[in-house]
Amino acid sequence: MGQVQPLFASASTAAKLLDMRQSEFQRLVDSGCLPRGREIAPGMVRWPVDDLRKIVSGEAVDGGIDW
Repeated sequence: MGQVQPLFASASTAAKLLDMRQSEFQRLVDSGCLPRGREIAPGMVRWPVDDLRKIVSGEAVDGGIDW
């Protein structure tokens, strides 16, 4: 069996996936540049890994990107 791919990431893991410090990640979330995590259980906030991938690839941008 292959490696397990995470469906959700904690704030610290999401920051690592985006190659930034957790404080940078949290600042971008707080300012609205990155989406807030989802509360999947009381007090447990996680970010969908697929959403993070879409942000990095540009798929999550409204209206597309013109380079």
